[in-house]
Amino acid sequence: MLKYKRILLKLSGEALLGDDQYGLNANIINSYVKQISETAKLGVEIGIVIGGGNIFRGLQGVSEGFDRVKGDSMGMLATVINSIALQSAFESINQKSIVFTSFAIESIGERFNKQKVLDAFKNNEIAIFSGGTGNPFFTTDTASALRAVEIEAEVLLKGTRVDGIYSADPEKDTSAIKFNTISFDEVYDKKLKVMDLTAFTMCEENKLPIIVFDMNTEGNLKKLILGENIGSLIS
Repeated sequence: MLKYKRILLKLSGEALLGDDQYGLNANIINSYVKQISETAKLGVEIGIVIGGGNIFRGLQGVSEGFDRVKGDSMGMLATVINSIALQSAFESINQKSIVFTSFAIESIGERFNKQKVLDAFKNNEIAIFSGGTGNPFFTTDTASALRAVEIEAEVLLKGTRVDGIYSADPEKDTSAIKFNTISFDEVYDKKLKVMDLTAFTMCEENKLPIIVFDMNTEGNLKKLILGENIGSLIS
């Protein structure tokens, strides 16, 4: 039995690097689309927001001399590139998908519109939301929270390379403690870095639960949707 019928899946752009230094790792992309397609075939309506950090990060660009607004614009375009790559990978396995953009770029995808997204879901299409919020100074975390609320997703799933939320970085601190469940207030109080504050607050105010889980372990997404205790739940 499905635990969630409509989800927003947030993927990290950096995760698409795999073991590469730059760009898109085909093995990672193919693993992701396989997992997502298998989950969609269960009858789950899926929206995806993907970052662009494997290509360009706006804040990093600022530190290297770029204007912040132009840097963020470059970052938003990077998410469009990643979204096209995902769509292409879906097509290769005959999974229907559609790219929505947050700004006008007609030859690439549809301008975001809630009703068109809902129509896509009825057509068994996976919706890929590119371009962030379409505005500078906002991250793709915020874009994922915004789109999740707009499409009335039941949960925001943040797929990472770590299997949940810890008291410290488990890759640096072996004594870090994992939280299977945690409240929004506890995340605030413990100053845990789950998402940026704007995105996190939006989820809390709209009573949208967040699950942080390891997307790089094949099968985790499907198990989570079917009700297994995968990752860490914030509610």
